[in-house]
Amino acid sequence: MMLSTHFAVLCSLVSLVASAAVEPRASGLKLHTIATQKGKLYFGTATDNPELTNTAYTAILNDKTMFGQITAGNSMKWDATEPSRGVFTFTNGDVIANLAKKNGQLLRGHNCVWHQQLPSWVASGTFTKADLLSVVQNHCGTLVGHYKGQVSPSLTWSSSEIMNDDGTLRQDVFSKTTGTDFIATAFRAARAADPNAKLYANDFNIEGPGAKSTAYQNLVKTLKSEGVPIDGIGMQAHFIVGALPANIQQNIQAFVNLGVEVAITELDIRMTLPATSALLAQQQKDYQTVIAACNAVKGCVGVTVWDFTDKFSWVPGTFAGQGAACPWDENLQEKPAFTGIVNGFGA
Repeated sequence: MMLSTHFAVLCSLVSLVASAAVEPRASGLKLHTIATQKGKLYFGTATDNPELTNTAYTAILNDKTMFGQITAGNSMKWDATEPSRGVFTFTNGDVIANLAKKNGQLLRGHNCVWHQQLPSWVASGTFTKADLLSVVQNHCGTLVGHYKGQVSPSLTWSSSEIMNDDGTLRQDVFSKTTGTDFIATAFRAARAADPNAKLYANDFNIEGPGAKSTAYQNLVKTLKSEGVPIDGIGMQAHFIVGALPANIQQNIQAFVNLGVEVAITELDIRMTLPATSALLAQQQKDYQTVIAACNAVKGCVGVTVWDFTDKFSWVPGTFAGQGAACPWDENLQEKPAFTGIVNGFGA
């Protein structure tokens, strides 16, 4: 979830009409099937409502052997679901949830509390601590309750990007008003609304050891000691080609050792354009490294790419001059990165 998504524009939606694109060249390999054969729960992708008008795209998306799980990029976020206080709308989110149900795919909820893509009544509101905690409780409880049990127990909800890179608490409307209390409130409200849903803290730059990762390990310990429900850590994994953090596998294991599961939740690996054969070859190696790290740790339960095609990637709209971050290119052709994923699973 970097700048919108998880995390404030998630996708660069460059083509909203149905495409008559040539059928993609396909290896015949199916990523979800491979992942589950290796003991993972899923291999999945983010998607969102505008992409669903592209029939060539949905032909790949709807194949549950390729993607056994989907995440709504934007349509379940706060601005989309509670634009006015106490007034909820789930129309677009329901489209994604119903698509998952129709396809027999798992659904990941995204997200409960995040400092971006907030409606103005939250972002610019003046609250007492008690009032804002009530707002968080009502929002998370209503949102999670609406989707209760639709694809449980693999439906997950996250509180996202709580920490700065130096491990300090991010300063936003929630922390400035409630300190850290909003975190426990969000998790407890979500648990009460759907006892079977998996509850995650989700962030970027926690994939390798460092101050931010340590802060999240301490958060897990604190929440568990206080009886606050937390089931997992989501590592977003928005990376740059040739610049992966070191020791990803060991860091995943460090979180698992604390009694939580881990998922790679928003994987993409961007490069400075134009894409070259050398960059694509390095990207293949990088995808392989990330997947292999998850594959090697039993408690790493699955991987989600942050949309599977460069055609709908959020990267170019957020990072000028960068892109080509996904395993499929803009023409829905499998890239070397696809082979990197397969190799990472040891298939």
